[in-house]
Amino acid sequence: MIYRALFWLVLRRLSAETAHRLGFGLLRIAMAVPGAKAFARWLCAARDPALRLTVFGREVASPLGLAAGFDKDGKGPAALAALGFGFVELGTITAQAQPGNPKPRMFRLPADRALINRLGFNNGGAEVAARRLARRPRGVALLGLNIGKTKIVDEAGALADYARSAELLAPLADYLVVNVSSPNTPGLRDLQAVDKLRPLLAHVRATMDRASPDRRVPLVVKIAPDLADDDVDAVAAMALELGLDGIIATNTTIARGGLTTPADAVAALGAGGLSGAPLKARSLEVLRRLRAKVGDRLVLIAVGGIETADDAWARIAAGATLVQGYTGFVYGGPMWPRQIHRGLARRLRAAGLPSLRAAIGTDA
Repeated sequence: MIYRALFWLVLRRLSAETAHRLGFGLLRIAMAVPGAKAFARWLCAARDPALRLTVFGREVASPLGLAAGFDKDGKGPAALAALGFGFVELGTITAQAQPGNPKPRMFRLPADRALINRLGFNNGGAEVAARRLARRPRGVALLGLNIGKTKIVDEAGALADYARSAELLAPLADYLVVNVSSPNTPGLRDLQAVDKLRPLLAHVRATMDRASPDRRVPLVVKIAPDLADDDVDAVAAMALELGLDGIIATNTTIARGGLTTPADAVAALGAGGLSGAPLKARSLEVLRRLRAKVGDRLVLIAVGGIETADDAWARIAAGATLVQGYTGFVYGGPMWPRQIHRGLARRLRAAGLPSLRAAIGTDA
């Protein structure tokens, strides 16, 4: 209630990007106070042991994670983990530093519980992120690192560009994500075509193995909700062929259908990826399709329109091992993970299931 009052009275009066920068900065300052992280973990962490599961060789206390986009440069993964997230995905990080697209570039659609962003992978680059992450305490939460293509690099240079990020970041990650699905970098989504994606992922995998010879770092690909069903099937088959470890479904959408916000107001905001509640149905459809193709052979991570424990439960029952939030967290506030944890624990008990692992794929 306090956060919602703060959101409606203060944060919504600021630009979405300014509010994000202010909120994240205050969180990092607060968590730097001695004892603050321990108190936050006591207050927010998932306490029900039935929610624990092992993923990518690591035990996590909760299947709920924070999606990429919130912490692009790895400035506060421990602070975010203290809010109760079982895992945190950082990025998107590019090989070269870049400022992103011109501002304003992030917008709220409160009537739709949604966001539009065209940030454009604004980040300090892989070398800066690697130096920062090398200094962090290990083992706080499962850490994913999400890498994308530098904007000024053309398609011919994409393999080398992704490989440079993989070389620097794979040794610091619990899993690495290749992002080819953001709509905000020109030409990036063209790399989702299997004939282009296959050599890219194979090259990244080989680079990761050289960079981390003593530990096989899991490799995951993130896809868009706007892929045609046949293309989703092709990505699933390719992921199995290449021995990938997982797929994230889904990124933001370029679609604008079915919104409550007036069409002229939405059009005035311009291009960008839409996230939040409007993605719920399509993201679930893509997840179900992937599960039908890969079964339990890959870790499926669901994201897109997850606002409530019911949403998270639906994704888990459809075959997701892990679920992620971003827009739901923005609108729900710092106690949002705790609400999801409690709701999932209630649903496990109601279903008579001993653990979250037993719930995965029950509706697939």
